[in-house]
Amino acid sequence: MSRDIIIGIDAGTSVIKAVAFTLAGDQLAITAMPNRYDTLPDGGVEQDMLRTWTDTAATLRMLAEKVADLPGRTLVVAVTGQGDGTWLIDAKGEPIVPGWLWLDSRAARITEDFVGSRTYRDHYLRTGTGVNACQQSVQLAWLQRNRPEVIDRAASAHHCKDWLYFKLTGDRVTDISEGNFTFGSYATREYAPAILAQLDAGGCERLLPRMVDGTREAGSLLPSAAAETGLMSGTPIVLGAVDVLCSGLGGGLYDVSGQAGCTIIGSTGMHMRLATSPEKVTLNSEGSGYTMPFPSPGASAQMQSNMAATLNIDWLLDVALEILAAEGVTRTRQDLIAGLDDRILGRPSCRLIFHPYISRAGERGPFLDPTARAQFIGLESGMGYADMMRAVFEGLCHAARDCYMTMGPVPSEVRLTGGAARSKALTRMLAAALGAPVRRVGREESGAAGAAIMAALQQGVYPDAAAATAEWVDPFLSERTEPDPQIAAAFARSFPIYLETRKAMRPIWRALQSSQGAVNAA
Repeated sequence: MSRDIIIGIDAGTSVIKAVAFTLAGDQLAITAMPNRYDTLPDGGVEQDMLRTWTDTAATLRMLAEKVADLPGRTLVVAVTGQGDGTWLIDAKGEPIVPGWLWLDSRAARITEDFVGSRTYRDHYLRTGTGVNACQQSVQLAWLQRNRPEVIDRAASAHHCKDWLYFKLTGDRVTDISEGNFTFGSYATREYAPAILAQLDAGGCERLLPRMVDGTREAGSLLPSAAAETGLMSGTPIVLGAVDVLCSGLGGGLYDVSGQAGCTIIGSTGMHMRLATSPEKVTLNSEGSGYTMPFPSPGASAQMQSNMAATLNIDWLLDVALEILAAEGVTRTRQDLIAGLDDRILGRPSCRLIFHPYISRAGERGPFLDPTARAQFIGLESGMGYADMMRAVFEGLCHAARDCYMTMGPVPSEVRLTGGAARSKALTRMLAAALGAPVRRVGREESGAAGAAIMAALQQGVYPDAAAATAEWVDPFLSERTEPDPQIAAAFARSFPIYLETRKAMRPIWRALQSSQGAVNAA
């Protein structure tokens, strides 16, 4: 039987998925398992590395139950996963401590001090990426200062997808997207890890693994991993880019005209545009955003990321669930989501301002502030739950515009993907807030698809990204949702207020944090 299947693995924050695609990009089957993590009192957010691997292997075994002769038909497997964080392994390849996730806020103070230092600007100009508490550089610095014995035992530092790739192949590597935006140069695509010395963690440089380009290089499935996954030993394994870049690739960021943007509304919010050469990268005075090598020669994906997107929606849903539970009523988030679009579209536009900074790690795009917190502005009697939820949706759209404007003009068209892309209310609001048409990406598993596209390029199935996306992406784009003039006018009036209040709040956020610290100390 011919090898006519590409498998994409996407190990997200909350779910691990394995997806089988045809060589032309049609989805054949998907399996998933929950990806659990632990939140600690000191701001730590950790994940059991061995459990993440065994759960990933289980999704592949389950996939084989759905697809006939999957091992024999698999041409290549590609792996992507949640970005940032720190996953340390020793010389024998064993985890030293649980993996630190991007949600971890323990390095927030180190981050704030570095962003305010005289060396920060040079780092930003080199990497094109702002430093925040979720990144491996400051997390390594925290460990070096607070738990040096962990650093002493470590042989290499990785991210979630790198750890899974290591378990699959035995190779200690990272990909060029994640390595460069943290430790490298977007112009050269090579390490330039001066940041560690600047953070007084220069000894950690030895932990940085070799960077690989998944469109050019593949590893081979180990016999031990073959036994656990049910796949054939020696199957090519490709290390994909970080999940957000793979989601951008699978969600339509690559556009030959260079005029499209891609917004992902998942746990976090990511807003992307393509720079076709290093000279076309646009940096900002705030020193925020990400610049990542894109799977196309010389191109970079520029990104501004909100720490929390659907996490804001989940928070307000959970508030309602808590109230219902106190009254003995059992409901789920899904119960509350049913019909939510119609309820919030029935409420007036932009009556409230909501800043969607619900993450305890603060905000990273388009500004850097670990003390940033969410807030409603304009609440008054007569407003109800639907008004508040509409404001949360509108806040996510304001945040998207805030991010795009930091990278230059708003794109002439935006492709929308992520879990919230299914919401017709969010789609309409985003088009109105941006003043640009929005096309939803019908392919729900865009992250796994993006990784699979990289694997298809590595295997020579397609000559370049343009040819691959013509088959894997373009057929899945919806018709354009054009901006509604009335809603757009309301957003145009409220956006300056959104900006002015979030700028005015920065000293208040800091004062609030200091006050809370004093209370906790007492």
